[in-house]
Amino acid sequence: MTLYRCCLILLLFTWNTAAYGPNQRAQKKGDIILGGLFPIHFGVAAKDQDLKSRPESVECIRYNFRGFRWLQAMIFAIEEINSSPTLLPNMTLGYRIFDTCNTVSKALEATLSFVAQNKIDSLNLDEFCNCSEHIPSTIAVVGATGSGISTAVANLLGLFYIPQVSYASSSRLLSNKNQFKSFLRTIPNDEHQATAMADIIEYFRWNWVGTIAADDDYGRPGIEKFREEAEERDICIDFSELISQYSDEEEIQQVVEVIQNSTARVIVVFSSGPDLEPLIKEIVRRNITGKIWLASEAWASSSLIAMPEFFRVIGSTIGFALKAGQIPGFREFLQKVHPKKSTNNGFAKEFWEETFNCYLPDGSKNSPASTSFHKGHEEGLGAGNGTSAFRPPCTGDENITSVETPYMDYTHLRISYNVYLAVYSIAHALQDIYTCTPGKGLFTNGSCADIKKVEAWQVLKHLRHLNFTNNMGEQVDFDEFGDLVGNYSIINWHLSPEDGSVVFEEVGHYNVYAKKGERLFINENKILWGGFSKEVPFSNCSRDCLPGTRKGIIEGEPTCCFECVDCPDGEYSDETDASACDKCPEDYWSNENHTSCIPKQIEFLAWTEPFGIALTLFAVLGIFLTSFVLGVFTKFRNTPIVKATNRELSYLLLFSLLCCFSSSLFFIGEPQNWTCRLRQPAFGISFVLCISCILVKTNRVLLVFEAKIPTSLHRKWWGLNLQFLLVFLCTFVQIVICVIWLYTAPPSSYRNHELEDEIIFITCHEGSLMALGFLIGYTCLLAAICFFFAFKSRKLPENFNEAKFITFSMLIFFIVWISFIPAYASTYGKFVSAVEVIAILAASFGLLACIFFNKVYIILFKPSRNTIEEVRCSTAAHAFKVAARATLRRSNVSRKRSNSLGGSTGSTPSSSISSKSNHEDPFPLPASAERQRQQQRGCKQKVSFGSGTVTLSLSFEEPQKNAMANRNAKRRNSLEAQNSDDSLMRHRALLPLQ
Repeated sequence: MTLYRCCLILLLFTWNTAAYGPNQRAQKKGDIILGGLFPIHFGVAAKDQDLKSRPESVECIRYNFRGFRWLQAMIFAIEEINSSPTLLPNMTLGYRIFDTCNTVSKALEATLSFVAQNKIDSLNLDEFCNCSEHIPSTIAVVGATGSGISTAVANLLGLFYIPQVSYASSSRLLSNKNQFKSFLRTIPNDEHQATAMADIIEYFRWNWVGTIAADDDYGRPGIEKFREEAEERDICIDFSELISQYSDEEEIQQVVEVIQNSTARVIVVFSSGPDLEPLIKEIVRRNITGKIWLASEAWASSSLIAMPEFFRVIGSTIGFALKAGQIPGFREFLQKVHPKKSTNNGFAKEFWEETFNCYLPDGSKNSPASTSFHKGHEEGLGAGNGTSAFRPPCTGDENITSVETPYMDYTHLRISYNVYLAVYSIAHALQDIYTCTPGKGLFTNGSCADIKKVEAWQVLKHLRHLNFTNNMGEQVDFDEFGDLVGNYSIINWHLSPEDGSVVFEEVGHYNVYAKKGERLFINENKILWGGFSKEVPFSNCSRDCLPGTRKGIIEGEPTCCFECVDCPDGEYSDETDASACDKCPEDYWSNENHTSCIPKQIEFLAWTEPFGIALTLFAVLGIFLTSFVLGVFTKFRNTPIVKATNRELSYLLLFSLLCCFSSSLFFIGEPQNWTCRLRQPAFGISFVLCISCILVKTNRVLLVFEAKIPTSLHRKWWGLNLQFLLVFLCTFVQIVICVIWLYTAPPSSYRNHELEDEIIFITCHEGSLMALGFLIGYTCLLAAICFFFAFKSRKLPENFNEAKFITFSMLIFFIVWISFIPAYASTYGKFVSAVEVIAILAASFGLLACIFFNKVYIILFKPSRNTIEEVRCSTAAHAFKVAARATLRRSNVSRKRSNSLGGSTGSTPSSSISSKSNHEDPFPLPASAERQRQQQRGCKQKVSFGSGTVTLSLSFEEPQKNAMANRNAKRRNSLEAQNSDDSLMRHRALLPLQ
């Protein structure tokens, strides 16, 4: 049974090696064998397996010069290690390297050979089988290239814990240690690359892109990570397509149609060169230009794509390249390759034929294919494309340096250096095993592995704990996911002015170790868009929204497709493509373009504005006129009219009017806390003082004239002290109201932002509208009482209280303040103060004009009327008017009985009452003579009634005669004149007050 198993495994191994003849591997014996997987070809020939005969291994086509260079890098590293006296002394590394042909099937065929050999060794069949050509187990594998291939290989190698160190597989899926237990790599995973791509798009302010990914384990995870990063940055994806080098022509046509019809100019591609090549060829055939290609590291420097004939289509490519390394002596090693000298390298013969487009006579190919190759100045994927033409034979003396191929492009060693680093990583893991001290090992109880019988899983253990310094002085250690963290160079494709080839200009770098936001550096001055332009292309769904606008969502469209909406008033945006407008601070407002905030306009009733100047001038005019009247009254204080108007109260009344006019000035200018607290009380107290004076004056005269018989008690109550006391009491009530107001809810300056958006109105917050209402209400109450007494005393002598004018002034006062209430409620801002100032000035001017202007006119322009006789005549006239009314009433009754009426005469004061019915005086005097007679003897007044006119005459003579005349008059008075005695007595009582 054991022998059977041995034969079965040997059969499997024999079949596997038969598929890979001597010319399909590079192999060298050693104490320890390393496996290698490299894409010496880009693919396999399509062949229909109809199974009519035994299936044969498919043929690999399209030679890959770069893949052969990577293979050479592994051989160079192994030979360098073998010649090192310090690294693995007395140990020889061998290798078994296979061609994956860039396909999973070929890679698994090669992997099976590694696994089969290890399985044979694990069965320990040496006692049953004579294996003279025994090859030691493969303790580690370097490879593979593509992430999809490495995924398949890792699944198989992981079953046997054979460490796999990849030099080019960057898929982030391979970091999953639960699935890929033995996978490690010397290239950063795509997670950082996808983030870097999104950072580049954000850097150039693009937000409308398309994505293309290889339909494998490299493209799909990479583009998925990019979508996640793009979503975080508000980058929208217009289309997302999958491609493969094995896609049929119809699928390629559909993808090209999508690209051609898309408005996105930036296309992000996660793919390898072979997978992308068919798509690029079709795009070139259709001449679709103007696209910006963002390339992943797998094709950013691929010589399959970076061809001069493709440059007009993909000349705006920006891509990622791995950090280049230095391999001393590698250039010379590459130049030494020769089919006859490289006996251990079965791929050298085909490389020679492809390089010089010839065939070696002893080759196995009867009809070698001619090959055209392409050059790249960075590490791209180079290829030779076979045709049906015959080649000339090779001489073997060809010079490898005379031909330009990707094989000799060693200026920037990226993947080659990763291969070199992978081999050295395995060697340093073996060195750790070689130098391990028992008790300090990584295995149970600190034990060490035996270097002569080392197994793959032991090497894997040491690889996971590896830490060494490479030839560039950098620390190398795999993280918990088996990855090495590295940086990227950013390259831009240029067209060489020398030979027209595509060159890769380094224009920036991406540092994964830096802080977020500081990782990307790009030198825009080095970038050429389309090979010649310095202007950054536009790739947005919508045009940029200028400052002062924001992006508005269009229903049914991606968020990157928007319309620009102007910022509303009070908001601004100072950046392009603002998602939202920012609100201005409270004291600021947006400017006309909504690009910034400017201080709001401050408004109040200023001294300097025309309206404020006009109100100030009117207030000053009122102060001047009041002062003028006060001056006139002071100068003519001993004249009858001034005395008759209660001189002291008039002074107080004029002072209160000065206060009224002055209080209006507190409403002008920028409101401060102290002005706000002073202006309303000043206005209220001034007006109450004014109206109290008028009220006391009017009430005093009314009481005098309506008293039946003036007594000493009346004169006491009508005295000056009591008048001032009444004024003080009325004013004191208003003062109490103001004090309570200021104590409980004092007014204050207030910046009102609510009335108008662009304006800050500095006003006075009254604190309590109820208190203001009490203040104005009490003033109006006093005014109403004053109006009542003024109206009641309208027929009294005008020299005493100017009843008609006081009535008019009170009417004006009421009209003003009744109009003030709706005006005050309907206005806002500075006009509130203006309305109150106008009301104060109007009421003050009304009081000043109605009460004092008539008297000032008489004093200044009619001095003849400012005499004691005129005043007494006016006073007596009122008394005789009352007596006349009573006499006429009696006379009408007596006339029925008699046709004549007798009159009585006296000396001083003497009066004669004559009644004329519907006729004039039969002997009228001239007007001048009449005035002269009145001036000499007294005054004559005519009182008109409904039934006639009564003429009243009053003369004044010596005081001695007055008493006698009065006694005689009393004796002669008849019963008809008795009703007039009370009025005469009031006249006598008032004469001393004059």
